[in-house]
Amino acid sequence: MKQPSRPILETLARNLRYYRYHKGLTQEKLAEICGFHRTYISDVERSKRNITLLGLETLAVALGVSAPDLLTERKDKDHHDPLF
Repeated sequence: MKQPSRPILETLARNLRYYRYHKGLTQEKLAEICGFHRTYISDVERSKRNITLLGLETLAVALGVSAPDLLTERKDKDHHDPLF
């Protein structure tokens, strides 16, 4: 079985951290809002988990962004910030 593309998982991880941080949410609070376990959010943010489309949509709705926003490299990213 073909493994998911690392770049898309890494983009998702960066964007999830970015939008969560800018919403002022902890991993635990985001997980609670979404009905996920905190370790699930942590795994996604470390590119360790390939999530489902429904999981992606759940995260996007909770963060007030679109699913494509989570999967697309942001043009405004700060290359000096280690979180993003």
